[in-house]
Amino acid sequence: MPNEQNPRLTPLLPSEWDEEILDALGAFPGSLNFVLTQWNARSDDLRGMHTLGLFAHYPELAKAFMTLNRHVATNSTLSARARELLILRISWLKRSEYEFVQHIILGRRAGLSDEEIERLQLGPDVPGWSKEDAELIRVADELHEKAGISELTWDRLSGRYNHRQIMDMIFLIGCYEMLGMAIKSFNIPLEPGVTPLDPATQARMFEL
Repeated sequence: MPNEQNPRLTPLLPSEWDEEILDALGAFPGSLNFVLTQWNARSDDLRGMHTLGLFAHYPELAKAFMTLNRHVATNSTLSARARELLILRISWLKRSEYEFVQHIILGRRAGLSDEEIERLQLGPDVPGWSKEDAELIRVADELHEKAGISELTWDRLSGRYNHRQIMDMIFLIGCYEMLGMAIKSFNIPLEPGVTPLDPATQARMFEL
């Protein structure tokens, strides 16, 4: 079921972030700037604040992770749509409601339809996917289940993607799998004002 426990480590709020923390979180400037802008504007949209607030407890780790996160989330060789498809699928498989909710919004901005976001919950073999989309979802499934890409999937990928793109797929999925583990292990809640998944979608996620 969804995580309704108290945080095991309470995220620090932006008002508590000192220069060392800001420097560390600034390794992913887009993420930091969004949160600070929303916080200063007293916005109801504070997505991502609790994740950064968790990392604020450990600036050295934050800087290392945010450097990787910035690359795989914004600067990689994959299209924004492909990235969001992979992030949403691995978030779903990890039962990470926090990540999934955040990336529904980003997925829509990258061109994913609500129908596709619902369909990806069912996996790569349901009708409606293009061959390219189905293979991307299958990559996330195989890395989640087997920690490796099968020979058949590799052969299909290598005919369409170069080695850097495949590396970006693997490290993107690994990055968000690791982030999901941290969020769930520390019981990090959704930010105030962030809408959780509807009960039916929650039930599907946590019955996997």
